[in-house]
Amino acid sequence: MDSVKTQWYKNAIIYQIYPRSFKDSNGDGIGDLRGIIEKLDYIKSLGVNAVWLSPCYKSPNADNGYDISDYRDIMEDFGTMKDWKEMISGMHERGIRLIMDLVVNHTSDEHYWFKESRKSKDNPYRDYYIWRKGRGKNGKKPPNNWTSRFGGSAWKYDKTTGEWYMHLWAEKQPDLNWDNPKVREEVQNLVKFWLDLGVDGFRCDVITYISKVVNPDGTIPDGKYRVGIRGDEMFTHGPHIHEYLHELYEKVLSKYDCMTVGEAANVTLKEALLYTGEGREELDTVFMFEHMETDMFMQVIPKKFNLKKFKAVQTRWQEGLFGKAWNSLYYENHDQVRSLGRFTGKVGDKGKEAAKMLAVSYQLLQGTPYVYQGQELGMPNYKFTKIEEMRDQLALNIWNMVKFIPFMKPIFLKIMNGRSRDQGRLPMCWDASEYAGFSTVEPWLMVHPIHTEINVEAEEKDEDSVLNFYRQLIALRKGVYANTIKNGRYKEHYPKRKDIYVFERSFKGETILVICNFKNKEAKFKVPESISPENHQLILSNYKGERPLADMTLKPYEALVYSIKQ
Repeated sequence: MDSVKTQWYKNAIIYQIYPRSFKDSNGDGIGDLRGIIEKLDYIKSLGVNAVWLSPCYKSPNADNGYDISDYRDIMEDFGTMKDWKEMISGMHERGIRLIMDLVVNHTSDEHYWFKESRKSKDNPYRDYYIWRKGRGKNGKKPPNNWTSRFGGSAWKYDKTTGEWYMHLWAEKQPDLNWDNPKVREEVQNLVKFWLDLGVDGFRCDVITYISKVVNPDGTIPDGKYRVGIRGDEMFTHGPHIHEYLHELYEKVLSKYDCMTVGEAANVTLKEALLYTGEGREELDTVFMFEHMETDMFMQVIPKKFNLKKFKAVQTRWQEGLFGKAWNSLYYENHDQVRSLGRFTGKVGDKGKEAAKMLAVSYQLLQGTPYVYQGQELGMPNYKFTKIEEMRDQLALNIWNMVKFIPFMKPIFLKIMNGRSRDQGRLPMCWDASEYAGFSTVEPWLMVHPIHTEINVEAEEKDEDSVLNFYRQLIALRKGVYANTIKNGRYKEHYPKRKDIYVFERSFKGETILVICNFKNKEAKFKVPESISPENHQLILSNYKGERPLADMTLKPYEALVYSIKQ
């Protein structure tokens, strides 16, 4: 069966669209599928050859579409199945593949399965979800001490049957019971449904949570306390995870030329090889989080970015997966704040240079790079000053837990400005008009005030813009250096430096040397002794002018890429 799979993702550059914030076509303040259709030529112009579309399925929208009530229909806010079919057809006509979100750790509590499941203990759908009796007198205490990722207990009492259901996320997101073969068959069928409609792959949401530890008597054990969560060692990389993923691969995925990328919280390099190793027949790639956690304390409170630790993570994964599995490369997505500022410190008037440098620092590693909408413009983070400006359910849940503490508001805002998922979900900035060309009315989430300066229309006209630099960089990845970027061995130089990131990619007599200054000040650079600079060519730079490869003083946020023939 493997003969149908071409591993096309190894040559892909993927653009992520968060549909609610991309483009509103009908003036209701909410992005939609027809808005995406309007911008397909723009997406093609970037040079990307695949799109990852965040959830657009039917949903009551308790968690921005990650609470699905019907896997085979489209959310009314976004349009219709007819719109979706026109969208994917337009993508394929332009040589762009479509990756959909696969959210199957949980459903919405408004899904038909759950509505049936909660009716009675002997309902045919009862075991589609994880129900347990409570503890204590009259069973009014949760079955165990696990906590939800959104705060509070991971269990919700349901008076209809007097039992509790598990929800590792919001109360309206009950977890599916993957130990039930019928559930796995349902998932296989819905995956096949979308693949038959032409989908080219799936980003598998919190896929490492689908297998939970269950005692032989059916009870679910208590968990330990770790980074603010109780029980994550019991539901992350669970006992049957590899069995269930292989089953999905064998029965469905292996029969299509598709790709999968798994959201893999807490995944280690060793575990990633189990999920994605060549021949494992589970997932093709995973999103690891280690490099995104070098600037956090307990995964919540922002702290100063540490480039030395950041580089060590990148190097470990580049070397550890080489020849064995494939990396996913990203700095931004719908769950993260913007990388500009986060990884660079205060950029001042060097925002353009810093954004270009960041692009170089990850796009030339080995793996499949992802560009999140607006990242190609160099969008910065916004400084929220009011709780009312936020829509992120996780942030609002935290606020509701701490708002009674005196003087907490300024502390909360400071933390959330470095962590709120709203940062990446602010509407896409298309022009300098009142609502940034995203909509003709006030959007569901505020527009970034900087849209009058940073927007697609303005950057299209500026040859030196971040947008046009991304196009150059993507063209570089796909051009004459494609084999070296795809297949070249990675080697880092100066790992102890806290200001610059220098690495090389070498393949069949050619070396690409990448030099990035992460600081808003000058930095000394010395050509590594193993590099012979005689036969070199500068192939990309974020500053104008010639720059021969030699010992030099790097400009603030300078990025240089050289081709060296050995």
